[in-house]
Amino acid sequence: SKAMLEKAKRFLPGLDPSGGREWMGFRPSLPDSLPVIGAASAPNVYYAFGHGHLGLTQSAATGRLIRDLILGQTSPLDLTRFRAQRF
Repeated sequence: SKAMLEKAKRFLPGLDPSGGREWMGFRPSLPDSLPVIGAASAPNVYYAFGHGHLGLTQSAATGRLIRDLILGQTSPLDLTRFRAQRF
């Protein structure tokens, strides 16, 4: 976290971290470590979240899956295991 603070100071020259404290929490993830990808029960709403610390890595593939859903195209993957209703 010290490296991040030093980088922040470079981009935010007026940054004054005095009085603050360093803290790093747990990375967000779902209980089964799989993201939620799929259509919601509301029309024109789609879920694409819960990638934990792999969000950037998996974003392009998830974007393609959501695109296929929106366009009504057959998905290259069976998205059943990624449905929000699994919880």
